[in-house]
Amino acid sequence: MKDQEEKNTTLTHLDKEGNPSMVDVGEKNITTRVAIAQSIVEFPLEVAQTIQKQDNLTKKGSIFQTAIIAGIMGTKKTSELIPLCHPLPLDKCNIEIEWTSKTSLLIKSTAKVTSKTGVEMEALTGATVAALTIYDMCKALSQDIIIKETKLYHKSGGKTDFNR
Repeated sequence: MKDQEEKNTTLTHLDKEGNPSMVDVGEKNITTRVAIAQSIVEFPLEVAQTIQKQDNLTKKGSIFQTAIIAGIMGTKKTSELIPLCHPLPLDKCNIEIEWTSKTSLLIKSTAKVTSKTGVEMEALTGATVAALTIYDMCKALSQDIIIKETKLYHKSGGKTDFNR
């Protein structure tokens, strides 16, 4: 129990002097690791109806297709955006987008790697970048679009597994 308490209270990205430091993963085992994250984009009803009537198309192009590509690009660029993330040779990344209600889109981002460290940040970045892209493509219709509930949904293959 004490080890678990220490783990939960220790910030792994700080050295003994409190300076930022990349975690040393040199001694970890190489395993297949998967992470799934999600974001929700909430629209005003009129905006959602307009988008749906136009088959998810805007003057800028296909909202879903553009957001999928942006999310994949974000997943691949995570270590360039988050300073202490390890660059990872991703085995797979995938973005799925679906309407879950009249006004809400669910973005699901999956990242997979065979490595010594996990891909949670990659999955979270993919979902976030896809959500931001949707906002960008639809902002001409309203600034009342809300990006919410970006969260880790699943991780497996490392020291600890997680399922929400």
